[in-house]
This record gives sequence, C-alpha cells and structure tokens, in this order.
Amino acid sequence: MLLTRVNIPVLDAIEHLVGIQAQDPNAPYFGLWTRLEKFRPEDLSNLIQDKKVVRLALMRSTIHLVSSQDGMRLRPLVQPVQESGLKSSFGKYLTGLDILAVADAGRTLVETKPRTFSELGQLLGKQWPNVESDALAAVVRTMVPLVQLPPRGIWGKSGKAVHTSSEAWIGTLPLSKLTTDDIILRYLASFGPATIQDIQAWSGLTRLKEKVEQLLPQLFIFHDNDGNELIDIPNAPRPDENTPSPPRFLGGFDNILLSYADRKRIIDETYRNIVFTKNGIIRPTILIDGFVSGIWKVKKEKGTVRLIIELFKKLADEEHNALMDEATRLLDFIEGKESSREILFV
Repeated sequence: MLLTRVNIPVLDAIEHLVGIQAQDPNAPYFGLWTRLEKFRPEDLSNLIQDKKVVRLALMRSTIHLVSSQDGMRLRPLVQPVQESGLKSSFGKYLTGLDILAVADAGRTLVETKPRTFSELGQLLGKQWPNVESDALAAVVRTMVPLVQLPPRGIWGKSGKAVHTSSEAWIGTLPLSKLTTDDIILRYLASFGPATIQDIQAWSGLTRLKEKVEQLLPQLFIFHDNDGNELIDIPNAPRPDENTPSPPRFLGGFDNILLSYADRKRIIDETYRNIVFTKNGIIRPTILIDGFVSGIWKVKKEKGTVRLIIELFKKLADEEHNALMDEATRLLDFIEGKESSREILFV
C-alpha cells in the first residue's frame, strides 16, 4: 500500500498489516493516511471509540493498534515473547514471587477502575511491599492483556495511558483461533518476500524454521542478491523492479522499518542512527524511490503549521516536486487547507 494508495476500509487495512506499531499514539494515523485513499482522522478515532480497534502490547512486546478480534487472537500466540521480556527486564525482582497472584490482583484493580502503570504498581506494592512497583506493574502487563483506553490514541486529544483488561473493554467476541501458521502467512501477505529471520524479527517469536518448512509446499521461494532464501505467498503482488515508488511520509515507528531483520532493504546503515535514536524513538521518515531518504516533523507556532524536512540526499528536480506535492497533502491532512502553513527544508 506504499506504491499506490488503496481504497479499502480502515479496519481491513489494519488487519492486512497485522496491526500498526503504535507507541506514538498519532503514528497510526500517518501510517494509514499514507496508504489509504481519502483517509480522515475520524475514520480511525471512531473505530477506537467504538471498541473495534485497540492498542495493546503484542509483537515484540511493543504497543500495536489492531482490530479487537486480532488483539484477542494474537496475544496468546505472542505471550512467550511477553514473558521473555519480563524475565529480561525484571528477572531479579521475580525470584520467589507468586506471578499468578500478582496478575490476578492486578486484573481486579484495572477492571475495577482503569489505571496507569504507576498507579497499578503503587497499589500492588501495598500487598507486596518488598517488590519494586515497576516490576509488579510489568507482571500485570505481561500476564494480563491490557489495552490503553481513549482519549489516548484519539486524534487531536491527549490523555494518560490508562489500562484495563482486553476482556473488560472488548467483552465477548466470536473468535476463530489463530495458529502460528496463520501468523506466518499473514506476515508474508503484507511484508513478503522475506526470510525466516525477518518473520522472527517482526513477531519476536523464535525457532520458526520448522514451521516455515512445513508451509513451503504452498509458498514461492526466491533468493536475494546475497543468496538468502526469501519466501512469499503465491498470489502476493510483486511489482517489477522498475515500478515507480512515489515519495511517502511515514509516521514514527512505521511497520516497514521494524518488520525485517535486514533493514538495509529500506534504510542505508549510514542513516540508521539518525532514525533509530538511542532512547528507543523511531522518527517519522520520508521514502524516496522506496528508501528512507529523510526525516520530518511538524511544529505549530503563532498560528502557523510548519512541516520541517531534513533530507539525507539531494533530490532530482522531479523528485523534489513530487515530494512538495506530497508534503502539501500531508499538511492538508494535519490542519486543513485553510490554515497558515510552511514547508521548511533544514
């Protein structure tokens, strides 16, 4: 959906992408705007408020915006990733701790009233006073699927990250069970051709080689320039290498930057430390001809909206003109055509 914007329902797009990385609450709006025709912020905000999409920890134990059905079905499959992350970050606090008792107490607290992690940790600390409050909150986040509630995640609004359980928020849904095979095939439908290492990097799951090998009879196999084996589903679009790739503005943490073990296929190593910061932020980026070629941000000052662009390379006139057209569309999306706007290159 980055070569040509598509005209499909927002919920279908979210499910096709197997969720959208969403540490930054506004990032999914830009991710959908750059992929869908005539996307409006309220198209997503309404889905969040109607409980049809949710934000919770899934792949790689990071926050994703997914359909409510996917949230309920994906979480059990990536639960081992959640638990591995808990042990890695808080293992020294967990010795002798009754994890399930903490989880049960935490579930009761968030289902009684939505809580921030700070509040949750402090309340649990009354029962487990000798355990770090952050560790107690992390246990609940790991063992209970917690969703972040609006107004956080609603366009134009802000709010603390307060949580309740997905069961309390969503209720009972008619769900068909997902398997690891389903996840592999859905990943490939969105991000293939890809290697086994790519699938593992995206999902956080390990030891997928045997699972993939069992699926090979129904997959296509390719090889990249380095001889690595790439797999894909048979009916996936595979455009010719000379297909034009127009300029695209991606939000922070965009899926395309986080869904491959080999990120050189989209970003040169020279620029990686500019985009992937030391404190874990992944900046909004600009694609030129399908490769990360700059970063961008928006500032609002004295009634003027400024789109600030930092390019990593000099553009040809045709590329520059196309980028300016796309930048104008981005400003229209953010503020509307009536506002005072500027596009600045730094």
